Amino acid sequence: MRAKPSLTSVDVKKMLAACEAKANENRWSVAIAIVDDGGFLLGFQRMDGVAPVSAEVAIGKARASAVTKQPTKVFEDRVKERPAFATFPAGVLIQGAVPLIHQSECVGAIGVSGVKSAEDEQVAQAGATALG
Repeated sequence: MRAKPSLTSVDVKKMLAACEAKANENRWSVAIAIVDDGGFLLGFQRMDGVAPVSAEVAIGKARASAVTKQPTKVFEDRVKERPAFATFPAGVLIQGAVPLIHQSECVGAIGVSGVKSAEDEQVAQAGATALG
C-alpha cells in the first residue's frame, strides 16, 4: 500500500498564521479556511470586521480548490468562457483559493474571502508558501 502525505495540526496553525500575517501586513480583514484533500475543514480564522458571508465563501473556495487540485482562478476564468461552469458542484468558483501540493500530492487547499479576489489569493498563497 502506498503512503500519502497529509496535513498536521502544526501545518494548519503555521499556514493560518502566515495567512493572517499577510492580511495584517496589507490591512485586509479576511476569512481563511484550510481544508484537507477531500474538502473537509481543518482550520479556520475569521478576522475582525469580516462579513459573515465571507466565512462560507472562504470554505467553499477551499473545497473547490482541494477537490479539483487547481487554483479557483482557473474556474473563474472558465466561467467567463463557458457560463455552464457556474453550476459545477465542486464549490465556490471564484479566485481566492490555492491547492496545497506536497511531494506531488494534493493534501488540501486554502481559501480566503473578504477583499478583492486577487488579494484573497495573495493571502492564500502566503499560507501555501509557509507549508514549504
